[in-house]
Amino acid sequence: MVLLSFVPVVLSLLLIGAHFLRFGHMPAVFATLLLIGLLFVRRPWAARVVQVALVLATVEWLRTLMQLTVERMHAGQPYIRMAVIIGAVAAVAALSAWLFQTRPLGGVYGLAPRGQETR
Repeated sequence: MVLLSFVPVVLSLLLIGAHFLRFGHMPAVFATLLLIGLLFVRRPWAARVVQVALVLATVEWLRTLMQLTVERMHAGQPYIRMAVIIGAVAAVAALSAWLFQTRPLGGVYGLAPRGQETR
């Protein structure tokens, strides 16, 4: 179960890395690769860094969605399929960030479940 929880996280990081690679943002590509490596650090701070990065990736996907939709609408090109695909990618990135709040991934990184904080 825990291993399956990592699949959308790694997929989301790879997709945002590919997005940055397409536009030639090499520092961002390397940062996403470092984030994948950070998944092997079983500390709460590592989980939070990846979680914040996934939230930022979601924001980037939504920004890209709006930008491309407007461009395609003005050009008279079809845009609905593109919007659905990028919207789904943004949703998976958001889900991936949320997965760190669940018991399987939270347990891996020593994050206390909600309502059961340690003192």
